[in-house]
Amino acid sequence: METPIYNQKGESAGKIKIPEAVFGVSWNADLVHQVMLAMRSNERDPIAHTKTRGEVRGGGKKPWQQKGTGRARHGSTRSPIWVGGGVAHGPRNDKNYSRKINKKARTHALYTILSKKFRDGEILFIDSLSFAAPKAKDAKVVLGALSKVKGFEKLATKPKNAALIALDKKESSVVKSFGNFGNVQIEDLRTINPLSALNHKYIVITNPAESLAALEARRQ
Repeated sequence: METPIYNQKGESAGKIKIPEAVFGVSWNADLVHQVMLAMRSNERDPIAHTKTRGEVRGGGKKPWQQKGTGRARHGSTRSPIWVGGGVAHGPRNDKNYSRKINKKARTHALYTILSKKFRDGEILFIDSLSFAAPKAKDAKVVLGALSKVKGFEKLATKPKNAALIALDKKESSVVKSFGNFGNVQIEDLRTINPLSALNHKYIVITNPAESLAALEARRQ
């Protein structure tokens, strides 16, 4: 499998052979769904919290005698059926939503998503990405140039989740240049995960030779 490479000006810079084990995997919706649900659960930070009848203040005295009043019997005003009482089966911030994800399943899900995006023409390989100094103006020019590549026209215009730029190594000037872009996320290729890959329309991979080697190494 071969795919073209471009430079940050949007010009063709040759071709590169890509591993079929990473970009030629068949779509597995069940696996992707399972991994995505688990990852979202692991990112969940419980905030909503209700008190049970044992935690609500007051209610120690029996409201009225058990018999003889003609009213229903009650033992505490903190019962869930009373206004101001505790909540039965309400949300708790001490609940653990974390789920275990097998390493192989996570990696295979990532390969599945990358393969689907590659087949849909949503992965762009560029030879390098660098700036002399952190400047949002230069970053905007790069996005405009890359959006001229066929199939990537929405790269510079999509308002949300337009692109995930996966760097082969951390470049502070690149990270700072795209820092104010709400539709672009910068991430280290070695830490790219299925959730971030699926949440963005396009994936831009820099330095393909090094990046592809790093992606293949995740199978081990």
